[in-house]
Amino acid sequence: MTLQLTKKHSFDAVFDSQKIFRLILEATSNPPRAVNIKKSADTLFGSFPVFLAVAMTLLDSETSFSAPGNDPLAKDIASLTLARVEDTESADFVFVQNPDHLKHVVETAKCGTLADPHKSTTVVVQSDGAPIYNLRLSGPGIDGIATNPSTRTLIEAMRLRDAQNYEYPQGIDFLFVSSMGDLFAIPRLVKVVV
Repeated sequence: MTLQLTKKHSFDAVFDSQKIFRLILEATSNPPRAVNIKKSADTLFGSFPVFLAVAMTLLDSETSFSAPGNDPLAKDIASLTLARVEDTESADFVFVQNPDHLKHVVETAKCGTLADPHKSTTVVVQSDGAPIYNLRLSGPGIDGIATNPSTRTLIEAMRLRDAQNYEYPQGIDFLFVSSMGDLFAIPRLVKVVV
């Protein structure tokens, strides 16, 4: 009798992570340009493949994360990345699947200090649903003003972020993902134009 092991995931920790990292870099440097990570995310097993693909790309044993209200996601991320699970207030990355947790996350996430603005949180938010409004954005990486079809979750995230009145260059960075693998970024210095 031979015992045969099967792999749950076919995600390649080197090649798929590199592909996704390049796409995240493209999205971050050209907000709000959308990229798609579905092909690599589909190689992951479970209920949260897009979140897991981002986590496996950005997290390691030196980083910390939080997944408020989602213990199964936190367990999967911790087992795949070896990153530390911490409270939202001290986590380097926060994964928000349920928009009901967004207010608490934005109000308590690390925003860095004036001396060390890079010691802030990146918030990864699931933003599914039909766009309800075209958000107008300006700032680094945007030539003039860009419009972005925005879901209710994205609009609420920007409203909550702007209410914090961060002192430059402090703030939090956002990555918005959809269950279809779409990803786009709104870095801390990008402003919503009213």
